[in-house]
Amino acid sequence: MKICIISDSHDNHPLMVSAVSEAKEQGAEAVLHCGDVVAPSILRKLQALGLPVHVIYGNNAGDLYAMARMAHEPGSLFHFHGQDGGIDLGGRRIFLVHYPHYARAMACTGEWDMVCCGHDHKANIEAIPNIKGGSTLLLNPGTVGGIAAPATYILGDLADMTFAIVPVPEPVPA
Repeated sequence: MKICIISDSHDNHPLMVSAVSEAKEQGAEAVLHCGDVVAPSILRKLQALGLPVHVIYGNNAGDLYAMARMAHEPGSLFHFHGQDGGIDLGGRRIFLVHYPHYARAMACTGEWDMVCCGHDHKANIEAIPNIKGGSTLLLNPGTVGGIAAPATYILGDLADMTFAIVPVPEPVPA
């Protein structure tokens, strides 16, 4: 199963939609958003793409009530996990949290196949040694909104646990 990992959209819906659209064209079947959506209404722009979106909030949380309501609408593709969330997807255990220092700590537990974060707008893929003697992938897609850093996302394949940082293509004018 291929996935698209994004974070820190900060209301830049054209870049967010561009990233998710490209990832879908590459075979992504789900989106993980690691926080800082800001206005939940921008997530509606993803509804037309038809992919499930797992989302948490970050330090720029916006209207959390509206985000929770959107997730509970009939036919909604949004799964709102609050400040962090553990999910099972494609046979993998995945933890979503906004802050990199929490993400690193969760990766060290060995309870997760991968931990995804955002916040610092620094795209990174790193294997973290864990206390169970293995390693856990720590994935930070950077900022899909292009805030003080290039706009990036991560495209990954859960079957073989391969991931790549991808620059967001320029949005097509509407």
